Amino acid sequence: MAPYQNLEEYNINITNEVKERYSKIIDEIGEDLDREGLVKTPERAAKAMLFLTQGYKQNAVEILKSAMFAENYDEMVLIKDIEVYSLCEHHLLPFYGKAHVAYIPDKYIVGLSKIPRIVDVFARRLQVQERLTQDILECINNTIRPKGVAVVIEAAHLCMMMRGVQKQNSVTTTSGFRGQFETIETRNEFLKLISSNLH
Repeated sequence: MAPYQNLEEYNINITNEVKERYSKIIDEIGEDLDREGLVKTPERAAKAMLFLTQGYKQNAVEILKSAMFAENYDEMVLIKDIEVYSLCEHHLLPFYGKAHVAYIPDKYIVGLSKIPRIVDVFARRLQVQERLTQDILECINNTIRPKGVAVVIEAAHLCMMMRGVQKQNSVTTTSGFRGQFETIETRNEFLKLISSNLH
């Protein structure tokens, strides 16, 4: 399992299998697979699905371990407004938004780019927002063992917007806190920082 690698090349056998399944779905809903606009759609859809679920083939722990550095720094490190795109496991429709991730180091810091990368690893799986939040939180907490970790995700869900209750302006917020972020003072500092416009 590669620590991190964007899916640029596709396994031909797997792609063809997923392509055939998409062809059957399109045919079953009553569309014409020979119509010009749909001729290549099963292949495109297969590649899109494999790309959007490539997180199953990536190892978030190894990504963090590959860029851990001993450093005498014990204040909050916050990476906010990380773009999140994932697929809801209930309807295979996207949900998207932003993740805010902070940790307080204990002997080790981690390369800043690794935090958004592990967000992507877990987001590029079939997910629910609640578990996505916990996956990111626990991975950081268990791997670099900081004094505290905080994760907040704000996302809009197309399964709510396009179908079902059809509420286009709703946003779902999930959060998780460990260690020092479980104290009110540190948690409030984090929440104030993610809501402020410092740039």
